[in-house]
Amino acid sequence: MKLYEFAPTRSIRVRWVLQELGVEFEAISINMLAGEHRTPAFLAINPAGKLPVLVDGEHSITESVAITLYLAEKYPDRNFVPTNLQERAQLYRWLFFAATELEQPLWRISRHTFLYPEESRLPAEVSLARQDFISMAVVLENHMLSRHFVVGEHVTVADFVLAYTLDWANEIQLLTTFPTLAAYMERMYERPKAPKRIASALGSIGS
Repeated sequence: MKLYEFAPTRSIRVRWVLQELGVEFEAISINMLAGEHRTPAFLAINPAGKLPVLVDGEHSITESVAITLYLAEKYPDRNFVPTNLQERAQLYRWLFFAATELEQPLWRISRHTFLYPEESRLPAEVSLARQDFISMAVVLENHMLSRHFVVGEHVTVADFVLAYTLDWANEIQLLTTFPTLAAYMERMYERPKAPKRIASALGSIGS
């Protein structure tokens, strides 16, 4: 398998699952700062020009959440996807929650603070996005009270996806009022096969 990645991005989610599974893979770094994700060679792999991409034989899979689910189902012996239907429904619930309710406000903040050209940034959008994130983080904070993992009694792909998302929020000081989520995130990154956190991944660029 080949993982096309850029260190600080949602590639971290996929690398985390691969490392937890202990499977061999070839890591191919695509430098987004240098525009390598917009080259014809990469666009032939992912026309959206986004990372990560997993290539497994003749199959290319994009979208980090989809890739993590693919890997979990490819290696079912690790139980990263519950076999119980009700628990699996909860897994899907929290994966979609992470992607829609938590990640989208974080993307809006990123776009309007440094991704968009300065003349296109809307400071009010940043404030609204922060409020949107906080209101949904309350939901997850309450869910995680007295819980070790998001779903069931052992780690699943939902934990890897959410821990990365919370680290993203932590980078912009959005977890200061969520002690349960902060402790959960720290606990996840203490796992022996956890990847670099976003700050460390950023620091590794160009080193």
